[in-house]
Amino acid sequence: MTETPYLEDSYQRTIEATVERALDDRVVLDRTICYPEGGGQPADHGTLTVIDGADVADGAEWAITDVQKQDTIYHHLDPAADAPADPAPTPSEGATVEIDLDWERRLGHMRHHTAQHLLSRVLIDEFDAGTEGNQVYADGARIDCEQDRFTEADLALIETRVNELIEDERPVEWYELDREVAEERLDPERTRIELLPDSITELRIVEIEDFDRTACAGTHVANTGECGTFELTGRESKGGGVERLRFELR
Repeated sequence: MTETPYLEDSYQRTIEATVERALDDRVVLDRTICYPEGGGQPADHGTLTVIDGADVADGAEWAITDVQKQDTIYHHLDPAADAPADPAPTPSEGATVEIDLDWERRLGHMRHHTAQHLLSRVLIDEFDAGTEGNQVYADGARIDCEQDRFTEADLALIETRVNELIEDERPVEWYELDREVAEERLDPERTRIELLPDSITELRIVEIEDFDRTACAGTHVANTGECGTFELTGRESKGGGVERLRFELR
């Protein structure tokens, strides 16, 4: 199984790994710092370079264009722009490679994902509006919540409250918690643990100091101050008592 050190250290930008499987345009590595798409967060991108690779020349490079988790984690590769005319489709099994993250993309996801957690908690506290879904990007995000319609005054209150929490520079931490313990300690309206498969017995918790705790497998900044300035950029009704809010961080 692929080791996932990004779950412990979201700030690690490079890592060496070994190719365990190579198939069509994908590889499986023994470990990775690339986040696979899921939970409203896009996959990481970056580059993969051969350090020591059997029948592939050292220094051969591919762009990591997608990362998906199925039975294991698959890295989708495209040859680098300056690759030979007929490059190998993937590095060889057993090759030692280095991953370099597209750091600006990852950091954008981390900032917006943490801000989404702040927003979700504010919506519960101020409007009793639970989160129905969310999607973060490197340059913005959206959230669907249980609310008929927000007024302009509501939107102003939301912006103010989220920015206050950012300015507080609250520490953010993540850790593992036994599912039964999490069910006892965490707000069910916020975490909705019952939606997770029964096979998941250990939950990764993301906690914003003295404000929010919820189960989440995404990557986050270590302090809310890293989010920058929160700005709502739009709202729309999704019908059925659901509002969609869009926001960006400056």
